[in-house]
Amino acid sequence: MKIGLIGFGKTGKAVASVLLQNKNFSLKWVMKRNHTLENRNTAEYLGIDSDETGRIYSSETTPIAELLDSQPVDVIIDFSSGTGIYTYGEAASKRKIKIISAISHYTKKEKDFIESLSKMTTVFWSPNITLGVNYLLFASKFLKKIAPWVDIEIIEEHFKGKDGISGTALKIAEALEVEKDEINSVRAGGIVGKHEVVFGFPFQTVRLVHESISREAFGSGVIFVAENLRDKKEGLFNFEDILTPYFAV
Repeated sequence: MKIGLIGFGKTGKAVASVLLQNKNFSLKWVMKRNHTLENRNTAEYLGIDSDETGRIYSSETTPIAELLDSQPVDVIIDFSSGTGIYTYGEAASKRKIKIISAISHYTKKEKDFIESLSKMTTVFWSPNITLGVNYLLFASKFLKKIAPWVDIEIIEEHFKGKDGISGTALKIAEALEVEKDEINSVRAGGIVGKHEVVFGFPFQTVRLVHESISREAFGSGVIFVAENLRDKKEGLFNFEDILTPYFAV
């Protein structure tokens, strides 16, 4: 499966590293905003022995439509910014290229836009694309269904520079009907990402915890999603759509 990666920050680099080391995927190119590292070889830059070069391009000098025509891919993975979808979404959807977005926050405008793109191609969006945290979300919903009266606390911890409440925490809160202002946020150096849901029962508690040890976890999640989207047609998908068949008993 041929992959194009949008965004090459800390998480984008970790995802590229995982893709380059997976023989079932071919990282054809990386697109970033500025000129830094332009025309460099991703594998060489990351110190990975790979047959795939993953050449780095700048959106300031290389039009995305031109890149998609000269180096076509099956899937575009987006780890850029909330507005990054506008730089490639239309061009990708017209070419029936699948889109996997791992952007934490979208406004209603962006959500409406990806909805329109999904009428032409396969679009997947998840605020957190790690498999573990989405399993936590599933398990939390099941426990809330069993005991709808239980007390619930949500705690999210991230690195110091992360702005706003975690998109994943907001998604968990929405699913469990917890108010946004009741989410507990911690920002401190050294933390990649941690989400905890505390269920308070009489005389006992249940804690469901997911912690990202390194950003490579996002790369593993991308691979899981891409593999499960392989045969999907047009439409907008999320992790629940992908995981639900695995829970059939």
